[in-house]
Amino acid sequence: MDSYYVRFVEKDEPHFLESCSLCRKTLSLNFDIFMYRGDMAFCSQECRQEQIESDEKKAKRWRKASTSSRSKNSVAGKTVRTETLVVS
Repeated sequence: MDSYYVRFVEKDEPHFLESCSLCRKTLSLNFDIFMYRGDMAFCSQECRQEQIESDEKKAKRWRKASTSSRSKNSVAGKTVRTETLVVS
């Protein structure tokens, strides 16, 4: 029976449907595969949910850091740019 997907010829880069993106368990075509963000495959709903929660925590930390850096760069309600632009 033919495979549902074509495997990469390169051995360094496995196909994203070959193993769980979180626990690296080998995925089987005879069992459900749980997808997230289009190209992340998971062996179970639990692994998928753990990745979703991890991504949400990272996003919250990023937003919080971004917000605090903006408040540090503002003076009397005005934003002060601190980036440097080099042109040659």
